[in-house]
Amino acid sequence: MSRLGPKSQETSMNSPEYVKTSLAGVMTLGMMDGLFHREAQLTCLNLLLTYEEGCSANCAYCGLARSRSKDKTFIRVPWSAYPLQDLLDRVRTHPHDLRRACVSMVTHGRALEDLCQVARAVRHGTDLPVSALLTPSTSPSDDQWLAKVREAGVDRIGIAVDASTKELFEQHRGAGVRGPHKWEDYWRAVVEGVRFFGPGMVGIHLIVGIGETERQAVTAIQRAQDLGAATHLFSFFPERGTNMEHQAQPQMGNYRRVQLARFLINEGLGGLERMTFNADGQVVDFGLPAEQLETIISSGTPFMTSGCPGADGAVACNRPFGNERPSQPMRNFPFAPEAADIDDITSQIGVY
Repeated sequence: MSRLGPKSQETSMNSPEYVKTSLAGVMTLGMMDGLFHREAQLTCLNLLLTYEEGCSANCAYCGLARSRSKDKTFIRVPWSAYPLQDLLDRVRTHPHDLRRACVSMVTHGRALEDLCQVARAVRHGTDLPVSALLTPSTSPSDDQWLAKVREAGVDRIGIAVDASTKELFEQHRGAGVRGPHKWEDYWRAVVEGVRFFGPGMVGIHLIVGIGETERQAVTAIQRAQDLGAATHLFSFFPERGTNMEHQAQPQMGNYRRVQLARFLINEGLGGLERMTFNADGQVVDFGLPAEQLETIISSGTPFMTSGCPGADGAVACNRPFGNERPSQPMRNFPFAPEAADIDDITSQIGVY
């Protein structure tokens, strides 16, 4: 039962005065009752810019796509609009385990300026470090837009490339869905982001399960790594009402192998050139001695959520159950996997 709900009586709930946050966010801030499966804890507060006219993009898998109904979910759950100041007040006064905040743009002409205002308010109003998920499509062609983001107090940025290949990007985000996004703009933003924020301070979002092979996903991860950016990995989830609502999630074996490859590449333990793939583009050899690989798998770390860290260096953006319902097998663990989880993971890696 809600104890403090969104200000739904307001006639206009636009950013920067208002932002959306997830069901997990309002539960963590004590604004709605609820429990996380397996006692998971949210450690990053995600804030999404919001406008009455919505997002002007039309990504085939996204709950915010303009072709979808107004009653939208995003990353599987409802996101409600709240006054930004109310959320910041709750961060200061309510007990929580938050270690970072992330402000996300949508495709809207005002989004860059509004993101900077929201980021500045979070930085000045709380003790949380601030990340920003940027949309290059609505940003100026010169690179000074990144300087504005940095000056607003953002220390890390994410670029939601999402698709592993140009063809899939165009199909699901660009001309194929009458969308504004361009593959070249997103990768150019990665390069410029690393130059402004530094190596390791930029992450790409990559979704597994929208038509790519494992080899194509690993190639995109390696490309980002070579540019100085990490990869934050997501498993496709079919949002009802989107163009891809009937597409199945990737098989667990596919996702586990890409998770493991991402970890090896981002941690400097392996690389694309050392891995072997079969005729279907699936990883059959990670290029490491069996004993070393077994130790890495047994740690469980490669299968935890990948995202921006907190001040302690551990991942803060842990997005509990963002890729699956609590009743489904966990894809991104928001906590360290237990022994039984490791047994399941080990079995899943070998399923082709």
